[in-house]
Amino acid sequence: MEDSAAGEAPVPEIDTSRPHSARMYDYYLGGKDHFAADREAAAKVLAAFPSVRTASRENRAFLGRAVRYLAGQAGIRQFLDIGTGLPSAGNVHEVAQSVAPSSRVVYADNDPLVLAHARALLTSGPEGRTAYIHADLREPQAILDHPATRDVLDFTQPVALILLAILHLIPDEDKPAEIVATLLDALPPGSHLVASHGTPEHDPSAAAGAVRAFREAGIPFHLRDTGDFAQLAFSGLELVPPGVVLVSEWRPEDTGPRPTPAEVGWYGGVARKR
Repeated sequence: MEDSAAGEAPVPEIDTSRPHSARMYDYYLGGKDHFAADREAAAKVLAAFPSVRTASRENRAFLGRAVRYLAGQAGIRQFLDIGTGLPSAGNVHEVAQSVAPSSRVVYADNDPLVLAHARALLTSGPEGRTAYIHADLREPQAILDHPATRDVLDFTQPVALILLAILHLIPDEDKPAEIVATLLDALPPGSHLVASHGTPEHDPSAAAGAVRAFREAGIPFHLRDTGDFAQLAFSGLELVPPGVVLVSEWRPEDTGPRPTPAEVGWYGGVARKR
């Protein structure tokens, strides 16, 4: 088993007094790695957008289906997951390695708690590798240049870049399109991008309340409509069918009833770099 923990660098101090989006997401998914500040902020979002737990579960399920597609049909063996969040069921390396045991995954997140848990829980199978680094999406070149990234991933071969539920944490003034372009420019043809993003389109009132709750908690939150999200994430790429759709509608694996668009409020897509 080969794993890397960013050279075992010290885990930055965890600030439990301020909410963090990764720990709030963990709370919505029914996890246990959150603090009072996270629960208080999450409760305010829930009050505005009561189906946020449903939306979070659908988003997580979309990730699993997308990774299975990439490791299976698309033949991808390398993954760069930025904004990983706290370890949960169906982590990227678990899904990818269940299809292709040699898959390699680099996880990056800016919550120190994620790094601490990743070292213990995000362990590769014997044929693959995982690494986990403390890093911020707003510094994409630092992620690409990190020794652990370079050690685990071969940038001459296709890589799947995963930006799940993180682009809406990057306001326009932080130039998210330039961030995405920097990351994609480093990847060879045949690489893929998986991305999802919150939208205000199906329940504007609930969306506005959720945005307000996040911002009052000190967390930037910037919802975008479908067109803006598609332009931001997938411009110049070849979208994999069915394109940019609600995360619940991206290649669902069962025929049972699915939540309404207003309950989901999250779009996602997978695209290939030509």
